[in-house]
Amino acid sequence: MIARSIRAKRVLVFDLDDTLYLERDFAFSGYVHVGDWVQQQFGAPDFGLHCRQAFERGERTRIFNHACQAVGLEADPDLISRLIDVYRNHPPAIDLCADVARFFARSSGPFGLVTDGPEQMQRNKIAALGLEAIIAHICPTGAWPKGYRKPHPRAYELMEQAASGARMVYVADNPAKDFVTPRARGWVTVQINRPGRVHAPDAPDDLHAAGHVIDSLDDLDAVLAN
Repeated sequence: MIARSIRAKRVLVFDLDDTLYLERDFAFSGYVHVGDWVQQQFGAPDFGLHCRQAFERGERTRIFNHACQAVGLEADPDLISRLIDVYRNHPPAIDLCADVARFFARSSGPFGLVTDGPEQMQRNKIAALGLEAIIAHICPTGAWPKGYRKPHPRAYELMEQAASGARMVYVADNPAKDFVTPRARGWVTVQINRPGRVHAPDAPDDLHAAGHVIDSLDDLDAVLAN
């Protein structure tokens, strides 16, 4: 997971979802895949379309239930569980945000990645985005028991151990969980607010707020120069 020590004065560690790509793009990709599966299994058309429409209405927790109702399928627990599995494990059609691609093109790192979510789902995203060729130190917290997700310090501690005393920077999007721990550990924290993000940008209190807020990684160099 974190194979070797980093030799640098500064290490940039990124979140994944809504930081390096738009999480909604994964959702839309998944709905297409799930819709194809439902069509093959049950002959029901437009399931993926109904999923996307529910998402765009603001639904987040019962999207498949709403889509089942729309196409006339019984949303029994076994079917919902299968739909979730198909969704999470599909090969995603996603791309890095344009500013992220520009940033990695002009920056040499070193880079780390700390991301929550089921491990295989996150690794599928990482592979689809080509991040394994860019980021050597990747830490999906889903590889551990549930209690180690952010804001638990374990992932940050591992990044610090690999960094060997370097200045640590965390760039992420969700103030509900992303910044409170690295900030308490003395990291520079940077919140990126992307249009179309899934999570609310407002911190629940000052301890959870990032030290800096940007709208694009095009602005990150100026933050790090301070």
